[in-house]
Amino acid sequence: MAKTTHIAVISIPAFSHQASIVEFCKRLLHLYQHFHVTCIFPTINAPVPATLTLLQSLPSNIDYTFLPPVNKQDLPQDVPPAVQIQLAVSQSMPSFRHALRSLCSTSPLTALVADPFANEALEIAKEFHLFSYIYFPTSAMTLSLFLHLQTLHEQVSCEYKDHKEAIQIPGCIPIQGHDLPEHFQDRSSLAYELILQRCKRFPLADGFLVNSFSEIEDGTVNVLQEQSEGSSKINAPVYLVGPIVQTGPSSESNESECVKWLEKQRPNSVLYVSFGSGGTLSQQQLNELALGLELSGQKFLWVLRAPSDSVNAAYLGVANDDPLQFLPDGFLERTEEQGLVVPSWAPQTQILSHTSTGGFLTHCGWNSTLESIVLGVPMMTWPLFAEQKMNAVLLTDGLKVALRPKFNKNCIANREEIAEVIKGLMLAEEGNWIRQRIEKLKNAAADAFKEDGSSTRALSQFASQMENFQGLP
Repeated sequence: MAKTTHIAVISIPAFSHQASIVEFCKRLLHLYQHFHVTCIFPTINAPVPATLTLLQSLPSNIDYTFLPPVNKQDLPQDVPPAVQIQLAVSQSMPSFRHALRSLCSTSPLTALVADPFANEALEIAKEFHLFSYIYFPTSAMTLSLFLHLQTLHEQVSCEYKDHKEAIQIPGCIPIQGHDLPEHFQDRSSLAYELILQRCKRFPLADGFLVNSFSEIEDGTVNVLQEQSEGSSKINAPVYLVGPIVQTGPSSESNESECVKWLEKQRPNSVLYVSFGSGGTLSQQQLNELALGLELSGQKFLWVLRAPSDSVNAAYLGVANDDPLQFLPDGFLERTEEQGLVVPSWAPQTQILSHTSTGGFLTHCGWNSTLESIVLGVPMMTWPLFAEQKMNAVLLTDGLKVALRPKFNKNCIANREEIAEVIKGLMLAEEGNWIRQRIEKLKNAAADAFKEDGSSTRALSQFASQMENFQGLP
């Protein structure tokens, strides 16, 4: 019997990140059952409810613990949720050190795997002589940007959105400055300063685990591997271990309603509309989207959240208002035969895997992006925050499996534009080409996890390093 290899992982208080790293652990332990994982979660006020649901179905060789909660009222109130999350993680580091010390005293630990936005933990891991890794729940493109950021910061003197030339991230397609992550758009902000600080800690990592696969980011992979083997600032392997997506049925009440409605629709006829676990639209944009869906004449299933002027207002909590009351007057009555609107949440993987679903209007969160690729659903990109605009560029210009609507100078997509792009995706020849391309990626994603697939080999290399662990000096 193989000796148990015990590793710890730490995430951040955001469901999308927690879900991704938990699914990574489940995948690792499916292949290597002598591994044991302890998940450590910082919290703001209380554990994320969706995460509590996710943790109910863990295998026996995954444990978890929640660190003492940080009071949200003790965090700055005039900063974005992502900054509050990072500050809360920083405040949780003394508790994390105590948790790690307790683990090491009861069961020898081999390694720590940390979220990139919790990478202060790498410094603590070194105190306990552990291997330390960063798990990127996002793309290799995002990892490459973060590794390149200090150089980019020195090369570009103006705000990135004002930079005239396209920015070249190593191994990636050129990208305009305004499509860099939201917290890069004000170089004097605390958000940008925190990211710079985090990027300076990346050399502490003994490796990078990335939720992607070589078939969609092979150019980026090659450059990152060259960097890890050469004289670059990083000297650590990059393991592409994806696509890691959520699996398994859900028991939520909206599931049966959504699936029953989809059963009545024609194959590939429904556009699924969802902005993830945290995205919100303004009232004006919500109205335009509703009227655009109606104008398109296409079937739709829309997961609706109450409007807000903050695009990520739901990231740290959902409003209690009934979202249906914010729809345009008469919309539900006029579209009764055309669409289904469900409040706040729907079983996304079941919807995307249904034969009636023919398109996905998505905020381009990486979890949703990978789910759409794995299930072969063409996309209409509607990025809102974080690195989502970069993902949209990768999907539309790089992989060519999505269409992107145009927004006016007030950052609003009008109803006519929305309707035209929907019809282009669902009806036009361009949509058929996209469907053919994403079908190839769907097959490649499945191949990555075969016995000799690229992601299975990457996990094997990571596991071998853990199994050969002799203790760091």
